[in-house]
Amino acid sequence: MWGTGFVGRLVLPEMVKHPEFELVGVGVSDPAKVGCDVGEICGIGPIGLAATDDVARLIAAVPDALVHYGPTAAHANDNIRLIRQFLLAGIDVCSTAMTPWVWPAMKGNPPQWIEPIAEACEKGRASCFTTGIDPGFANDLFPMTLMGLCGEVRIVRALEILDYVNYTGDYEIEMGIGRTPDTPCLLENREVLVMAWGATVPMIAHAAGIELDEITTTWEKWVTPKPIRTAKGGIRPGEVAAIHFTINGVYRGETRIQLEHVNRVGRDAAPDWPRGTQDDVYRVEIEGSPSIFQETAFRFTDGSGRDAATAGCMATGLRALNAVPYVNALPPGWVTALDLPLIPGRGTIR
Repeated sequence: MWGTGFVGRLVLPEMVKHPEFELVGVGVSDPAKVGCDVGEICGIGPIGLAATDDVARLIAAVPDALVHYGPTAAHANDNIRLIRQFLLAGIDVCSTAMTPWVWPAMKGNPPQWIEPIAEACEKGRASCFTTGIDPGFANDLFPMTLMGLCGEVRIVRALEILDYVNYTGDYEIEMGIGRTPDTPCLLENREVLVMAWGATVPMIAHAAGIELDEITTTWEKWVTPKPIRTAKGGIRPGEVAAIHFTINGVYRGETRIQLEHVNRVGRDAAPDWPRGTQDDVYRVEIEGSPSIFQETAFRFTDGSGRDAATAGCMATGLRALNAVPYVNALPPGWVTALDLPLIPGRGTIR
């Protein structure tokens, strides 16, 4: 395993008690963690395995796979440099980091992000799979599975509806939340938005056997008239407290595949925008024959008080882990959700 950040710390306690997996090494980038017991890093007490930043040492352990919980595509070069080393050594990689790799064939993927991994897979005879929650299984696995129950699909829509009130990561630079509405943000740029979040739109089109005319986007902001307290401090009146965007796959002049995000801070924010039947959900809406509506909520029921976003992050990490034996069984190269069989979670009932 590489990475004991937010996702890695959630997954490691599940991994060490799982009967189907043996943890043989943990890599970290933070020098302060090197030599520390990984169990203590992840809050479960010592397990007798020290974290290391020595990639050669991890490769020498000859693992069947690396589960990689590294940083986002904002650190693409670091991710590619690390992952290549494992692939060249013949070690499969299942990652949650580079979400544009959910569909490597997406036109917006820079060649320097794709070619080095494809070359390493070929030389090392290894496979590379990337997943996430969105982009990822909430808008590839879920909608494509439900489309298989239809005779015709007029539009398939996958929505993320989340409250970021407890979120402590960046939403200012990427989404413009907590900034004045005239402040440009990274994801308002169409090319950046499609590359970062839109990979599953052409994936679904490919799976459905069509070629899209174009991919369009929309972007809206909602400004709060009153202060909102957040885990990061607060959002002041006149600042953005919710964003609503869509990424639209257009076929024969109509939107047929759509990703939609409503990310708000506080329950009262953007009251007229879409909501789930519960707070913090992922939803699939298919208008077709038949029409299908599915809503998925990730929760902790263990009394820990951890929030829905944390539960979703754990599910994301465990999707990558549970995919390992199935990725191992595939031929070398890129792996996407379309290449994997049903992953039923072998060993989860025990």
